[in-house]
Amino acid sequence: MTKKGRAVILMMDSFGLGGAEDAARFGDEGANTLGHIAAVRGGLKIPNLAALGLLKAAQASCGKMPLAGPQDGASVHMPSKYGFMREISHGKDTSSGHWEMAGSPVEFEWGYFKPDYPSFPPELIEKICTEAGLPGILGNKAASGTVIIDELGEEHIKTGKPICYTSADSVFQIAAHEKYFGLDRLYKVCEIAFKHVAPYNIARVIARPFEGEKKGEFKRTKNRHDYSVKPPMKTVLDEIKEAGGAVISVGKISDIFAKQGITQAVKASGLEELWNVTLAQAAAAPDFSLVFTNFVDFDMTWGHRRDVEGYAQGLEYFDARLPELAAQMREGDIAFITADHGCDPTYKGTDHTREHVPVIMFGPGVTAKALGGRDSYADLGQTLADFFKLPPLKYGKSFLND
Repeated sequence: MTKKGRAVILMMDSFGLGGAEDAARFGDEGANTLGHIAAVRGGLKIPNLAALGLLKAAQASCGKMPLAGPQDGASVHMPSKYGFMREISHGKDTSSGHWEMAGSPVEFEWGYFKPDYPSFPPELIEKICTEAGLPGILGNKAASGTVIIDELGEEHIKTGKPICYTSADSVFQIAAHEKYFGLDRLYKVCEIAFKHVAPYNIARVIARPFEGEKKGEFKRTKNRHDYSVKPPMKTVLDEIKEAGGAVISVGKISDIFAKQGITQAVKASGLEELWNVTLAQAAAAPDFSLVFTNFVDFDMTWGHRRDVEGYAQGLEYFDARLPELAAQMREGDIAFITADHGCDPTYKGTDHTREHVPVIMFGPGVTAKALGGRDSYADLGQTLADFFKLPPLKYGKSFLND
């Protein structure tokens, strides 16, 4: 018999609520993505998120209500459960956050490359260059992707050497020009690199294609591709797929999960396109389905680049699209709003910040309740398993009927 109900996860990449008890261990004490954006901006127009409980969840997280200002004119009038979640994974990276919310926390330490030049062991670079037929690499340090592409893009075009860099995450990133180096060739080099970084316990190799002719004009394209290791254990996505359900990923979700538990991967980039595709997929989704979207701009475009105004405008745009999703939800549907980590654009450096993240569940039949603080992101995955009447996951506690 077909399982009833449909679910949507709106994953706001990097949208932290401050307050993580172990933030000091990560050098992130006092970080608060939402709170600091609202304070620096002098207010936010997010009436629908507020109506769903976001501001109250933020207050529960860090003990202080964000200075967002009056929130009149909400169009979403649905009952919701709202609160915040603590991360138990050892890192504050994309993979750890996503996997934990799907029921597979990362209880081991990732490998990392050192930030200063040269970041990568020479024997690793030699193996990659030899197998890929490369004359060498550029970069070889921790850097902002947009900055290092602007810095080395012209030399890359002249020499044919790809730009390789890392960050505070467990990543090996390779940037190359789509026209002069070739997109397929970039993907092939990344596949080779992914094989050779395995002994270093690196979570992802990321292809960063770009275009443009000279310094100041280079721009990354939408053809990013992540090569990820697999989650350490079965996730709720696997359980849904194995039970005959549909798991529709939008944006980079499929890459993050190394395609595990995904039945359909839909490409999209940019906040507007991600919303358009999410709404289309959610409207067409059958019973017993999950639509899972990563809204990457909050992290990639605004958080890492420390763009407070851009982040604020993105939040307001996200809020303005919520009524469209609510309008097409039917009885028995649920939707979640959450995040994978923080990336406070007012904080020092350009890295992710260890913070609590929001968890909001809403839908026509949801019973309203303040959830307070949850002890793991995995509570979301366990709630999904409960919703779809699947076997319980190893981690997490369902709040479906709280």
